[in-house]
Amino acid sequence: MSPRHVEDAPQAVLATAKELLSKGLVEGTSGNVSARMADGNICITPSSVDYRAMTLDDLVVIDPSGELVSGHQPPSSEKLLHLACYEAFDEVGGVIHSHAVHATMFAVARKPLPAAIDEFTIYVGGDVDVTEYAPSGSADVGTAAVKCLADRGAALLASHGMVAVGKSPADALHITAVVERTASIVIGATALGGPTALPEKVNSDFAGVYKYLRSN
Repeated sequence: MSPRHVEDAPQAVLATAKELLSKGLVEGTSGNVSARMADGNICITPSSVDYRAMTLDDLVVIDPSGELVSGHQPPSSEKLLHLACYEAFDEVGGVIHSHAVHATMFAVARKPLPAAIDEFTIYVGGDVDVTEYAPSGSADVGTAAVKCLADRGAALLASHGMVAVGKSPADALHITAVVERTASIVIGATALGGPTALPEKVNSDFAGVYKYLRSN
């Protein structure tokens, strides 16, 4: 298949960035959103621009090697993470890196987030693993993330946050929200004695649904 792209990518990136902030999944200028364009280039949020004030004119377009194509702002400092995801997965059209509080607790504790809710496996693919640690902004962040994203919609970035991949920025946002909500629920369930694992067959069957949805 040819690499998936997003129609009107700049508008999709901007709308998703603002919703990411409104949902409390980032603060200030943290986190970043991108989408693959029809020409193969990547539209990405700029570095250090507040989401509340961000406009279409602030967005940046880079090529698959990370070189600036258009825009007057520097691209996100995590552009290498985004580019690694697009290079590895043709079916991915949108990428979000966020610092959602509860998911980041698991990333900081270096503990995988279990698929304790059946819908979680449908939308994310199963347990979400923690990557090997790599310094923020380095190419190693992307390399580590790709290892965890082959059959998952999200990965926890060790001591950092989360990355989610989807068909579009909106799809990646939905995955980000599902992971964060589940992380909050699992933390609460742990205080009650711990979450109960779903039957293995259920997780396996729902993982098949995820793989179908990701590819089609």
